[in-house]
Amino acid sequence: MERDVEAARPRAEELLRELGLRARLTVYLASAPGAGKTRRLLEEAQALRHTGIDVAIGWVETKGRSDLEPLLEGLRRISPRSVAAGGTTFADFDLEAALAARPSTIVLDELAHANLAGARNPKRWQDALALRNAGISVIGALNIQHVETVAPVAERAIGFPIREIVPISFLQSADQVIALDAPPDLIEARLRSGKIVPKDDVERALAGSFKPQTLQILRELMLRTLDDLTNPVLQPMKVSALLAIPVGLDEPTTFLRKCAALADASDLALEVATAGEVPSAAVQAAAQMVSARLIAPLPLARGVPDWSDARATVIALPAGELARNVASNRIDRHVYIADPQHLKVYEAGAGLSARHPYAQTAGDRLRIGYGRFTVYLGASAGCGKTYAMLDRAHQMQAEGIDVVAAIVETHGRPDTERMLQGIEVLDRKNGEIDREALVARHPQVALIDELAHTNAAGSDYPKRYQQVLSIVRSGISVITTLNVQHLEGLSDAVLRLTGQRVRETLPDGILELADEVVLIDATPEVLRERLRAGKIYPAERIDRALANFFTVENLTALRELAIRETIRARQPARLPAPFSHLVLGVRGRERDAELIRWAARFASRLDIEWTVAFIAADRQAAEAPDVARLEGAARSAGAHWRLEVAPNAASALVRVAGEIPESAIAVEGPRGRRRFWERPAFGRLLLDAGARDVFLYSPAPFQSAKT
Repeated sequence: MERDVEAARPRAEELLRELGLRARLTVYLASAPGAGKTRRLLEEAQALRHTGIDVAIGWVETKGRSDLEPLLEGLRRISPRSVAAGGTTFADFDLEAALAARPSTIVLDELAHANLAGARNPKRWQDALALRNAGISVIGALNIQHVETVAPVAERAIGFPIREIVPISFLQSADQVIALDAPPDLIEARLRSGKIVPKDDVERALAGSFKPQTLQILRELMLRTLDDLTNPVLQPMKVSALLAIPVGLDEPTTFLRKCAALADASDLALEVATAGEVPSAAVQAAAQMVSARLIAPLPLARGVPDWSDARATVIALPAGELARNVASNRIDRHVYIADPQHLKVYEAGAGLSARHPYAQTAGDRLRIGYGRFTVYLGASAGCGKTYAMLDRAHQMQAEGIDVVAAIVETHGRPDTERMLQGIEVLDRKNGEIDREALVARHPQVALIDELAHTNAAGSDYPKRYQQVLSIVRSGISVITTLNVQHLEGLSDAVLRLTGQRVRETLPDGILELADEVVLIDATPEVLRERLRAGKIYPAERIDRALANFFTVENLTALRELAIRETIRARQPARLPAPFSHLVLGVRGRERDAELIRWAARFASRLDIEWTVAFIAADRQAAEAPDVARLEGAARSAGAHWRLEVAPNAASALVRVAGEIPESAIAVEGPRGRRRFWERPAFGRLLLDAGARDVFLYSPAPFQSAKT
């Protein structure tokens, strides 16, 4: 336990940088031109100036935009150097002047820029590193297409070569990389207003590099790059990853496809490791096919792979002798044992199935002129969702769009309250949305904060998201906000990561209905700074929050989930599910009600049917009160219920699963190490009885998260 705490504790250098006592490099990574880089840099500079920090503008280009010029007021500027070329004089960033001026922080836009002749460094990103090395913090920005790992794909999407390249090592060396996510309709609006290219070039740009499909590709490339850069300081069993170990497989493709499907549904990164040997060509090819990351081979301990230090939540193994040994002993994380030969191509997410809770709503939207539904998704409170929503509202008003605030929670934050000024605010009804008044007013767009909110007793709908769906059905577009921890299917992950069970949740399917999911990104360091400044919670709650929920570890993990959930929401189709039905085996104990709730969330993420099965040794056991309560819990959770009386529970459960095509069995794994005189663990008995796909649920990560 002490080693885990020590691993999670911030290093001294990291803490000094977080507190502003060491120079930092912050990079805003945008999906495309027009995502708001220059404005964000200047707003950040003004915020720092108002706290007394000496900020200087090293290089920004406002391009004469009237909305940006006021943001330069009060900021000192580093005079550019002049470079003559071809009879023309050009201005460029002057690194030497910046070093001589020695401000605390320098704003440096267009980090991919190639410096003009006579500069100390060939590239501006190198200037940024030189400034940080000299003790000057840098806030800079660049577009994702300039990153070396992205440029080849971006070139094909955009249609022209990208000449200014920034190495991925530069982003890896940054103290913070923050995403600027902008939906295509926002980019198009800025494009048409002349804020990106001259108005004469707008139509050409829309038909070229600013096509909606191109912008979506760039957004996904940005988010995937950010996900790869995220390096959580988490205990190994808390990391949101599935580690697949294709032991003993000459052809691992089917096994890794099943692992990829499970990882995709569970918002887990997929990694592949061999045991004590270099990955074969077959493993390398299969890993590449499923977009998995190969990691270093696991060490061997007594002839079996040792994953005790593996950074993963789920360990996946092919069925075989190793899997049987693992299933015999205590597990400290979930284990998925997969039949390596059999894969049912079951398209779980190719479309909303008939049993999906919002299938009717989704179908109606294809026939009726519903409003658009946009979700601003963040990792936690304080990341700027409400501010971004209000900022977008002001931009819409400038475009002539009728916008009202149906319900906006400022939580007393002065910046947010200022942003609310100039926007029509509707009266509330008993503290909640007055839906009737909103529908009667019928604006083009309604702003509705905190989508997961539970309404007060007596409201027309128990939950705010239900109100939002009804408002969208009335033809009013809605922009709303949501923290990732409120998604029901992620509640186990949130508990594992933070040690806290989120009580106020809403179904994951709500994001499938969104026309747009926009990530509002903030690094753990930024969130902790905002918390210390009193911008999230009152003063009396700050120290407790910093020590508990708002730790760097928790915030990093939640940010990782938010990034992956945003990517997942934009995918037109899910990967094929690894199985089409889940059979959960319970043991007739009161505590298995929690196991049923977990299976309900798990099956929902996979979008599959599921059954709860209890195998009773005799009729008396079948009629026990706890069994009746479990049946009620199963039916309430939407599961089928199966009760069997049989002397051999493992064989009977395998038979039940065998009667349901393409099913997998889930049971709770052993909680303690088996003593030699005890019978084998139930998971081992299932495999010996012929089970093909088995998921062993481990409560251990959740128990350790609470301690």
